[in-house]
Parts: sequence; C-alpha cells; structure tokens
Amino acid sequence: MKKIKKYLKKHLTKDRYQHTLGVAYTAAALAMKYNADTSNANLVKRAYLAGLLHDCAKCMSDEKKLHICEKNNLSCSAMEAEHPYLLHGKVGAHIAGKKFGIKDEDILHAITWHTTGRPNMSLLEKIIFIADYIEPSRKPVKELDLIRKLAFEDIDKTMEKILSNTLKYLDGKNAPVDTMTQTTYESYRKI
Repeated sequence: MKKIKKYLKKHLTKDRYQHTLGVAYTAAALAMKYNADTSNANLVKRAYLAGLLHDCAKCMSDEKKLHICEKNNLSCSAMEAEHPYLLHGKVGAHIAGKKFGIKDEDILHAITWHTTGRPNMSLLEKIIFIADYIEPSRKPVKELDLIRKLAFEDIDKTMEKILSNTLKYLDGKNAPVDTMTQTTYESYRKI
C-alpha cells in the first residue's frame, strides 16, 4: 500500500488524492456492510485497494491516456476517443495490473467501470462505483444525503439512483452521454 500511496501522491493533485482516500475508506465501509458471504473474507481489503487505484490515471493528460490505449491494445470506443477523460478507468486498470501487479480481475473491472458502470456488475464493482459518488469530500450534488443513506440500505437501488441522477445532470448540461452509462441505467431500472 505504501508504494501505491507514494505513486498516487506523485501523480494526482492534492484534491484528487484526498478524494481517492475518501473513496478507499468509503469502499471499505460499504464492503463491511455488504460482505454477508464469509467466504469472501478479504472483500474489505480488496475494496480499499480498488478505491485507492480507481483514479490512478485521472490526472494524466488525454494524449497520454490515448497513447497508453493504443500502445497496449486497450479498447477505445469512438466516444472515448472523442472524450479521452473517459479512459481513465481503463488506463487505471492497466496501470494497476502492470505497475502494481494486481491480477484480481474483479479489482481491475471495478477500476475500469467506476465511471460508467456496466450491466451485471459484481458486488465489488458496485461498491467502487458508489463509493466514488458518495465519499465524504465529494462536492454536493442533488440528493447526495439521500443517496449516502440509501447506499447502506440497498446497493442496487443506489446504483439506479446514481445513474439516474448522472443522466439527468448530463442532459441538463447538454453534455454527451457514454452509451454504457445509459445501458447500465436501463439494466438497474429493471431490477
């Protein structure tokens, strides 16, 4: 963990590093809440680790993100090519694997999909997605207190609520929407 924190302090802004710590701690708390399966005893540690690494590529230039994707054959949709900031999850998972030797596919998927989500997310993926949205230093967004409370009551309803709020926010700003965000929302609306 020391090596990871040292890397993050060097490569993230001070505010992004504080956000990252908040996500890691929030993810650990959510893992404690939802870890009913005693065979998954290390979920809390895995959630903390995924939370630490989720934004490890966030402060990287768009050009560098695109270069890493091209050099390492990481998929890049037309939307991501046009808006490379969306690639920080994929690039972050790549860094987690290559630089820090993370082989746990669930951790790598949690990092990859923490921004848009995806249908049929694992418990860890949901935890990181939610922790990123509700961590303590997050700028207030509509219904944040309600979502924070809901996060410790029903993880799937929290997913739906966050995705719904995100789509409304992007629509209100006339901002482009990654199709995966819409697809993920539709999959949680049906639950």
